[in-house]
Amino acid sequence: MANKQSKWPENILGKFYVDEQCIDCDLCRETAPDFFTRNDDGGYSFVYKQPKSEEEAELCREALEGCPVEAIGEDGAMAE
Repeated sequence: MANKQSKWPENILGKFYVDEQCIDCDLCRETAPDFFTRNDDGGYSFVYKQPKSEEEAELCREALEGCPVEAIGEDGAMAE
């Protein structure tokens, strides 16, 4: 389960985030490329855009559910 206290600082404020458990498998970037991107220097993914519709949120949830190390969380602070 992802931990808000260990999420990457690059994550944009909002409900979804990626924490330090990320193993750079690329699954989230393939599943929801409009929301997840890669830190090339660190070799991990982070959320660079939060979903604005339920359809977009479903793509992020699909990435969350498929993450092999449970590094994606859906309990972050909502964007204002």
